[in-house]
Amino acid sequence: MKYFGLQSQIWKNNANTVLILIMFPVVFFGLTWLFFFFSSMGSAERQMTLYDVNYSFLRTIPWISIGVLLWFTIAFFTHATMINGATSSKPLERKQNKRVYNLTENLCITAGITMPKVNIIEDDSLNAFASGINSKTYAVSLSRGIIDKLNDEELEAVIAHELTHIRNRDVRLLIISIVFVGIFAFVSEAIFRSMVYGRGGRGKKEGGAGIIIALVLALVGYLIATLFRFALSRKREYLADAGAAELTRRPLALASALRKVSADPTIEAVKRKDVAQMFIENPQLKDKKASFSLGSLFATHPPIAKRISILEQF
Repeated sequence: MKYFGLQSQIWKNNANTVLILIMFPVVFFGLTWLFFFFSSMGSAERQMTLYDVNYSFLRTIPWISIGVLLWFTIAFFTHATMINGATSSKPLERKQNKRVYNLTENLCITAGITMPKVNIIEDDSLNAFASGINSKTYAVSLSRGIIDKLNDEELEAVIAHELTHIRNRDVRLLIISIVFVGIFAFVSEAIFRSMVYGRGGRGKKEGGAGIIIALVLALVGYLIATLFRFALSRKREYLADAGAAELTRRPLALASALRKVSADPTIEAVKRKDVAQMFIENPQLKDKKASFSLGSLFATHPPIAKRISILEQF
């Protein structure tokens, strides 16, 4: 696969970021309106008109907007802490590994980008990921295993892959999607719990209708979260591979590194599937094996064997 250009990919990812920022609130408000609409159909007290539905919906918009904005603001400023906590990633001091810093700095000079933070995951498996929204929060995280088990050329290729994600603005796009998906997941669960445990003295019929509405919204919320999670094309991994090959001029080094990574990519600390999407290879391969029949449809990464094959023909 040919790397069609840094500026083209940056423009595409910036456009996708704007699209996601627009679509998430639109879909969120749409689900809220549907909640009032379906609730009105099950109202036992009186027949609510479309005007009543719209009025109830419009009254909630300011509160929903404030809640979503507050959630996004908090997540925006705490995403680094959240991701580091979800991956057990910690800062790697220069004196602890000058080799990693030298490789990263040389690549940053070549690429003309600001040096990101360097983190380490204390796990003997082989994996890595990039994160951050801007130059102040960009970071490259490497597992202890990938540092110790790769030679200099292979490790340089892996770091170049992650730096390409940063240059392409892949990491910003992923983090924004993770923040919004988290909102959908939280609200779906909250609505479901409130319907199940908060029926109070309402009649069984209305309570049953409320449970059905909650189940439908929960399913819709789950579907939306899944669609947005996988809406980010797996092509970004191919592009990052090509970008790394272009940056290092050694595609076979990355192919060799990916071959070693594929043998043991599982990071025990990673439990969240949205965070797993950020790694160079899915760190939850145990889960993938359990659902192999649907793996190709819902995979967070393209087949690593295909990535290696493409690099070998680069």
